[in-house]
Amino acid sequence: MNTDIEILENTIIAQNWAVLRKITYRILKANGSRDTQTREAYDRGNGAAILLYNKQKRSVILTRQFRLPTFINGNPEGLLIEACAGILDEADPVACIKRETEEETGYQISEVEKVFEAYMSPGSVTELLYFFVAAYTEDMKLHEGGGLDEEEEDIEVLEYAFDEAYRMLENGQIRDGKTIMLLQYLKIHHFQ
Repeated sequence: MNTDIEILENTIIAQNWAVLRKITYRILKANGSRDTQTREAYDRGNGAAILLYNKQKRSVILTRQFRLPTFINGNPEGLLIEACAGILDEADPVACIKRETEEETGYQISEVEKVFEAYMSPGSVTELLYFFVAAYTEDMKLHEGGGLDEEEEDIEVLEYAFDEAYRMLENGQIRDGKTIMLLQYLKIHHFQ
């Protein structure tokens, strides 16, 4: 497929937590014709997500926090159970996820395993998410976690038996895409 694209107009609609742009472009379609289209793209930067696991205990560390978009789209409490994640402040996803892990969960990890990267909502969001897993032990716990006040975070740290967390995925209690992907990865590669 030919991806001959010409940006005709790029307008910032909003620039608060992230940048929302209205982009008009001309694209060469597969049939050889050219089409002019307009779309909006939300640019909040790239991110990283991690799922901590303990093979001996057969457990995982997850978080729970309020997510406004889920609340306005039918999640009655707005609370979502998720894998630890954050936006890359610098270019290095490994440094980002280590920092986020300590801030959100209280665990200080040294070794991470990158498992894949994915665009999570490519129809409207520019974010590329880097996915990691890492083993944890109790002696890695430095503090209670919970996030940073200056980032308005109020994060509850949860430890679940892996089988329980996987059942929560199956019965709809875990509905976050990145968390579902990481739990499935662990099931295939670490908890068969």
